[in-house]
Amino acid sequence: MATLASNVLTLNDWAKRQDPKGKTAVIVEMLSQTNEILTDMMFKEGNLPTGERTTIRTGLPTAYYRKMNMGTPKSKSTTVQVTENAAQLTARSEVDVDVAALESDVNGFRLSESEPFMEAMAQTQAQTLCYGTNANAEEYEGFIPRYNDLSAANAQNILDAGGTGSDNASILLVGWGAKSCFGVFPKGSKAGLTHMNKGIIEVDDDNGEPFDAYVDTYKWNNGLVVKDWRYACRIANIDISDLLAQTGTQAPAAATALVKLMSRSIDRLPNLTGTSNAFYVNRSVVSLLRVAALDKSSSVVTIESGLNQFGKDIYTMRFLGIPIRITDALLNTEARVV
Repeated sequence: MATLASNVLTLNDWAKRQDPKGKTAVIVEMLSQTNEILTDMMFKEGNLPTGERTTIRTGLPTAYYRKMNMGTPKSKSTTVQVTENAAQLTARSEVDVDVAALESDVNGFRLSESEPFMEAMAQTQAQTLCYGTNANAEEYEGFIPRYNDLSAANAQNILDAGGTGSDNASILLVGWGAKSCFGVFPKGSKAGLTHMNKGIIEVDDDNGEPFDAYVDTYKWNNGLVVKDWRYACRIANIDISDLLAQTGTQAPAAATALVKLMSRSIDRLPNLTGTSNAFYVNRSVVSLLRVAALDKSSSVVTIESGLNQFGKDIYTMRFLGIPIRITDALLNTEARVV
C-alpha cells in the first residue's frame, strides 16, 4: 500500500496526537479488535463545525489543437460544492457504587463494564458507515446507499454478481485518502470515540428513586466524505447460497464468480498508488476466500503473517496484494441492486 499523506491520519495516529499518555490509544485498540475497518479508515478534521464542505470536480476543461496564427478558445473545469455532515453517536453507563465496591479492583470492574459500550459504539459506527442514510437526520450517509443504482452516474463502480434472491451480500473496495474517501470529525472536536469519567453522581432508577452511581459517557462525532466516487467500488448482488455451494452465479466458471469481480473492481479505481486500499467483506464471504487462499492452485488470494500497529501478531488475507478486512456490519440480506 502507498504511504499516506501526512494530513490524513488513522484513529491510532490521532490518538497519539491528542493523548500522548496513551489513554485514548487503549480505546482505539479495543475498537480495532472488534471492527477492522477502523484500522484502515483515514480521518480528517472538517472545515465546518458540522462536518466538511468539499469541492468536487464534475467536468474537465477542453483542450484544443491550434493552427498557426489562430487563437485558443477559453475553457474551464466545472465543480460543485457538497457538504458532508458528521453525526454524533453517544452512550451513557451508570454503575451502582455498591455493586462496584463488591469488586477488589473497582477501576478494572468499571473498565469491564465500559467494554460492551465501546463495542456497541463500534458496531453502530460500522453499520452507519455501510448503510447509513440521509433519510435518518441523525445519521450520515454510508457507502451502500451511495452505490445502489445501476443506472446512476457512478454505476460503473457497481459490479453486479447476479444474485436475484433475498440472501445477497456486497463487497466494498475502498481507496482511503485525502482526495478520495475519508472519515471526518467536526472542526474543533476530537477524532474517534471519547470517554468521560464523570465520577460518582446521584442518578434515578426506573421508578425515579435516587441512588449513587459511577457515570461514564461516550461520544463519537464522525461522518464520511466521498470526495471522488471513483475510489470506491461495490460488488453487489452476491448470492450467498450460490457462493456457499459454488454453483449458479458463483460457479467457478461463471462470469460473475467472486474472484473475477474482485479483479475487475480493482480496475475501477483510477490509481492504487496514492491511496490506502482494502476490500471489506462479511464472514460468509471471507470464509470462502480463505478456502481459496488455502488452495495451492490459487495464488491471487494469499494469507500473510505480520504485526499490527499495536505490535500484535496478525494474519492478513490479501487479494492481489490488497488486504481483505472483515466487516460484520455487511449483511447477507441485502435487497437486489438494479
